[in-house]
Amino acid sequence: MTSVQDNIKGKVAIVTGASSGLGESTARHLAARGARVVLAARRTDRLDKVVADIREAGGEAIAVATDVAKRADLEKLAAVTVEAFGRIDVLVNNAGVMPLSPLDKLKVDEWDRTVDVNIKGVLYGIAAVLPRMQAQGSGHIVNVASIAGLKVFTPIGTVYSATKHAVRAISEGLRVEMGNSGVRVTIVSPGAVESELKFGSTDAESAAGVKAFYEANQIPADSVARAVVYAVEQPADVDINEVVLRPVSQEF
Repeated sequence: MTSVQDNIKGKVAIVTGASSGLGESTARHLAARGARVVLAARRTDRLDKVVADIREAGGEAIAVATDVAKRADLEKLAAVTVEAFGRIDVLVNNAGVMPLSPLDKLKVDEWDRTVDVNIKGVLYGIAAVLPRMQAQGSGHIVNVASIAGLKVFTPIGTVYSATKHAVRAISEGLRVEMGNSGVRVTIVSPGAVESELKFGSTDAESAAGVKAFYEANQIPADSVARAVVYAVEQPADVDINEVVLRPVSQEF
């Protein structure tokens, strides 16, 4: 009888936003469990270091420079993955940005970037891997949303919350559409987790508030990585639809 512990071994997993934080930790955890991991992000120097660490530990990994706001980059990422490993079993749509400010600050350029990365980036990732997963009759798309996708993070995170509500809607719609195709869909919604997200605000007052909130509450990035591993390691007929996790101390 195959142990659930063996269900990750040999799978090919793409992780976006893998140069730091949640993405890096998830890539390391999946690789440690025997997955062949493709790390995607814009900062290739950071990716190369993580890849080197994974290989030194006996794992398999490659890095692909990727800006998830560019559809062509996601298509290239999928193509390179198939060329290197022959298939795509898992996509962890993790890349995200969180520039926070009240709407009346009118940081429209930041709104645009947040939508481009947090919504379009997720959709472009899905578009790049879904036909391949459908053709092979199996696959798993893990979309990282947020507690802010369950409750509007007001008064400074309205746009960010809107994007994460969208990720949840996209994920649930995709889950239903996939039906018995063999493609699984999971939403992971973290609270305050140690990552670079908290440094994304150019509005000084918002940035100070977020920094204090995270310092008082945040839990390690490994917390999210373990949730992703839990979802991925399940037998093929089990779909962990949603995982919500936050620090015990976090009220929001």
